[in-house]
Amino acid sequence: MKLLIIEDDSSVSDYVSKGLRELGHVVDVANNGCDGLFLGTTEKYDALVVDRMLPQLDGLALIRTLRGTGNATPVLILSALGEVDDRIEGLRQGGDDYVVKPFAFSEMVARIEALVRRARLQLAGSPVVTRLHAADVEMDLLRRRVTCGGAGVELKPTEFRLLEYLLQHKGQVVTRTMILEHVWSYHFDPQTNIVDVHISRLRGKIDQHRPEPLIATVRGTGYLIRE
Repeated sequence: MKLLIIEDDSSVSDYVSKGLRELGHVVDVANNGCDGLFLGTTEKYDALVVDRMLPQLDGLALIRTLRGTGNATPVLILSALGEVDDRIEGLRQGGDDYVVKPFAFSEMVARIEALVRRARLQLAGSPVVTRLHAADVEMDLLRRRVTCGGAGVELKPTEFRLLEYLLQHKGQVVTRTMILEHVWSYHFDPQTNIVDVHISRLRGKIDQHRPEPLIATVRGTGYLIRE
């Protein structure tokens, strides 16, 4: 998932973003309401985590403005205000869920996942894809498990995101720029071979006993997993 955390308390935003990145998610952080609104309306995210009390533009005003543009990205509100009336107001202003500080990180993650699943169901009007596959490689997105020929393959979070992106575009050539943007959230070329290095590591884990690599190199362009 690609997530945006809008939180002015650096200790909270650092804690949440670090935990989410360790789970393999791409996370952007804004420390005030104006920057958060700009990112939320110009970038595509699976969900936003919004503190209610923000400098420059408070969280509820941010959410109202976001909804006013027709943006339906799921929003989880974080707030120290935990009275029933506070939670009701947050939901009525356009929030999809409400978590009171202090909170359990695992519960917050579970709530984000539930919001994203629900949004994808509503958007697609069909069951959410929870498994991806190509040849004998199977990926379970819910359990975050990968098997190759029935045997488990241990992938690091970035390797998992990389393989997930390639499988989602099975049969299509994906460029290094596309991979950088969707896996590393880079909107520029950092002039490194980071994509090639991770592709090499990924091949080393899933192609050990395969006569030809699952991930084909398209010279001068990028990579391809064939149908």
